[in-house]
Amino acid sequence: MSASKIRVALDWTPNTNHTGFYVALCQQLYAKADLEVDFILPQAAAAEGLTPARLVAAGKADLAVGPSESAISFATSEPDKPRLCAVAALLQGSTSCIACLSSSGVDRPAKLAGKRYASYVGRFEDSIVRQMVRNDGGDGSLVDCHPLPQHGYADEALAKESSVVATLLQKGLSDSTWIFYHWEGVLADRTQPGLLNYFALEDYGIPYGYSPILLAHPSFLEKPELQKFLKATAEGYAFAADPKNAEAAVNALLEGSGFHESLVGKEDFLKASLLAIAGKYLDKDKTWGRMEEARWKTFVNFLTENQIMFSRDGRAIREDEIDIDKLFTNTFL
Repeated sequence: MSASKIRVALDWTPNTNHTGFYVALCQQLYAKADLEVDFILPQAAAAEGLTPARLVAAGKADLAVGPSESAISFATSEPDKPRLCAVAALLQGSTSCIACLSSSGVDRPAKLAGKRYASYVGRFEDSIVRQMVRNDGGDGSLVDCHPLPQHGYADEALAKESSVVATLLQKGLSDSTWIFYHWEGVLADRTQPGLLNYFALEDYGIPYGYSPILLAHPSFLEKPELQKFLKATAEGYAFAADPKNAEAAVNALLEGSGFHESLVGKEDFLKASLLAIAGKYLDKDKTWGRMEEARWKTFVNFLTENQIMFSRDGRAIREDEIDIDKLFTNTFL
């Protein structure tokens, strides 16, 4: 019997958020589950003018990696759009932060007023950043949010460097952007200590949700391949979470990604990044992927209370209009 094919659209160039996928691939965990898994890089999605989540909505991928905002966005989109569901959290903790060059003099979010912010053009992203500035006493309306080409996916230099800091901030093309500390932050701190100032979202009143998560089309929830895929992936992340496996996990990331150009020659950095995030792969019970309703509810409440969530026709969405239970499921883990 031939293996079942699964297409997974990644949210960025291969990085340590994805380590468990590539461990499962290289250790034949998918193959042993009779699965043939294809990882689609976001540059391929950009070529079609789509985000990873929209690839799933269009039936061109089965699963997509993205932030929890994607599940919320599809749940509050036009009635004819599929309601994508989060089926696993890649990380338990959050390392999302806003970064800017230390030389800019911006040492707190309030000082981002009047500064440029390089945006991935997420539906709620710019409003979250502006609220963070307000929470620190600044005028969030004065943040100049400008878009990255096709959510950052269509920029060849960005794909090669896997760094908005290197391709925009250090070239004077923007003043700030959103990063994962364990990726771009660790890279900057290793190569140029003191280069960046970081503002963690949670330190400034933003109860950020799970990111990244794995999103599925509603129709894919009915397929037995989903549970097989998640079981194999969980084994991959459990392996990567053990510090003694760091070198082997990094090798899997390199090999499984086809030695992506953004990774080659950076083995020491990859190991440092992996060790910085490994403790967030699993929950306190050493389980991968599980999500808590309270965290989803708190984030949705934040979005509605601060009038960040609007319908496509511009109407403010109330919290009671969103069914939290339909945003995510742990059923298949």
